[in-house]
Amino acid sequence: MAVALAATALSLSQAAGALANDELQSMAADAKNWVMQTGDYANTRYSKLNKINKDNVKNLQVAWTFSTGVLRGHEGGPLIIGDVMYVHAPFPNTVYALDLNNDGKILWKYEPKQDANVIPIMCCDTVNRGVAYGHGKIFLYQADTTLVALDAKTGEVAWSVKNGSTVDGSTGESGTSAPMVVKDKVIVGISGGEFGVRGHLTAYDVKDGKQAWRAYSMGSDEEMLVDPQKTTHLGKPVGEDSSRKTWEGDQWKIGGGTTWGWYSYDPKLNLIYYGTGNPSTWNPSQRPGDNRWSMTIMARDADTGMAKWFYQMTPHDEWDYDGVNEMILVDGLDFEGQPRDVLVHFDRNGFAYTMDRATGELLVAKKYDPVVNWATEVVMDKNSDQYGRPQVVDKYSTAKNGEDVNTTGICPAALGTKDQQPAAYSPKTKLFYVPTNHVCMDYEPYRVSYTAGQPYVGATLSMYPAPNSHGGMGNFIAWDAAKGEIVWSKPEQFSVWSGALATDGDIVFYGTLEGYLKAVDKDGNELYKFKTPSGIIGNVTTYEHNGKQYVAVLSGVGGWAGIGLAAGLTKSTEGLGAVGGYAGLSDYTALGGQLTVFTVPDQ
Repeated sequence: MAVALAATALSLSQAAGALANDELQSMAADAKNWVMQTGDYANTRYSKLNKINKDNVKNLQVAWTFSTGVLRGHEGGPLIIGDVMYVHAPFPNTVYALDLNNDGKILWKYEPKQDANVIPIMCCDTVNRGVAYGHGKIFLYQADTTLVALDAKTGEVAWSVKNGSTVDGSTGESGTSAPMVVKDKVIVGISGGEFGVRGHLTAYDVKDGKQAWRAYSMGSDEEMLVDPQKTTHLGKPVGEDSSRKTWEGDQWKIGGGTTWGWYSYDPKLNLIYYGTGNPSTWNPSQRPGDNRWSMTIMARDADTGMAKWFYQMTPHDEWDYDGVNEMILVDGLDFEGQPRDVLVHFDRNGFAYTMDRATGELLVAKKYDPVVNWATEVVMDKNSDQYGRPQVVDKYSTAKNGEDVNTTGICPAALGTKDQQPAAYSPKTKLFYVPTNHVCMDYEPYRVSYTAGQPYVGATLSMYPAPNSHGGMGNFIAWDAAKGEIVWSKPEQFSVWSGALATDGDIVFYGTLEGYLKAVDKDGNELYKFKTPSGIIGNVTTYEHNGKQYVAVLSGVGGWAGIGLAAGLTKSTEGLGAVGGYAGLSDYTALGGQLTVFTVPDQ
């Protein structure tokens, strides 16, 4: 009887989860809404709206604005669900519900009380990548690692749970990522790789916040939710103790591999995809081995967290090339004459990967900025013992050059050819539109000891524009993921640190660090630009209300690229090397915190 009741309860739970999943997919399919930070489970950031299009976008005007009241870096973007817009802010992570039927009237405001000691342990500004929606709740992941479920109508706290081991910053753990709701679970990661935090991804029950599963990025098979014979890496079983065998001693316990990026989900395969970050410390000499499973694309069962497959992009990372950037899911990509359901990932290391998302087969691995020089290629020969591995150039190997040696001219810099700023995919053009950094660095590792809650970096960096780029530090590119080729590239003075948006109106939007919202056509020709009050590191979104299409973006300079402005840093090596590289940014923008909403006026 007990077994029968348990089976019945499980089937009811799975049915409820499926219904909830259907609800979110249905809402996301209605282009009038923007119900997920990435637009949909596939992370395409594509909208079917076309009332704003290539012919009339030149007439775009500001419809209304809203101040968040915070002067730090504003990443992510608003959610639009029916007649309500949900806007978030950096620390202290205020959330507003705005009435779109009443001039953006504040329906409710939630402002959590957090320990200010969290601020100094947030390595790259006090950013937050946005809230999630599901089951009538708004989910906020606070800087102090508290996950809060708010009633979407009232803002009242339904439940809250501590995702990290502490909420006072004493262990270096923080929360910066946007949660993702899948079925009856809300998925959330952890930040703090620069403080020796061991990364994990965790699922909580949306009803009451009870932990459903937690999967660590490194450690024992049990902690990682790995089946040594069924979990694969490039088609082969990972084998027992696949992680700890690649670390020296207990270094894996403070090994990084944090999970602060974006998550995607394939309902047909029931798999969640995400990437893990850099291994700790940044001094590679202190952690010999491949350091699995840092710098890895992971595919996991949404219900249990069990790992289906892994792919480690940068074994034994020597440059801080976190693998946390978004995984974009595309059905039926024409690859060598055959339709393939793929995952496309633009990694910090400068390589763009196209993979079969069911099996983890590597299809394409090509540089998406020609200046990338730390590796010559990723080996694609399945019969080679180097299959899937980047071929590191000794000149740019901080491990080979050793501690206290300044390795110069490494491209890209630690912030990568692309950081977390998400790309967009258009099913009309079959192209990916990618905001990129065109930045190189010098990197000097040094020996460092671990103390909980203290920086565990072990390297000094300086950053600068890539050679022969005439001072430009960024490009906005179109990418063919089947061929692994740049179709066109639009230079920018500074890194493009905003998330892109592609629409059925045959236009692509993005923002610049100086503060411009820009619209380009499918060939990269600029059709429109408008300068908002502060630099844009937020993600462009669009929605429809009362028959009109709107485009919305948060401005508020900051993040890693803008940390000098955001935190008042002036020494060139501060901000993990970014302050010197982006010193000129202060000539073009200042701190801010504003939502700007645009539309095309009635003719």
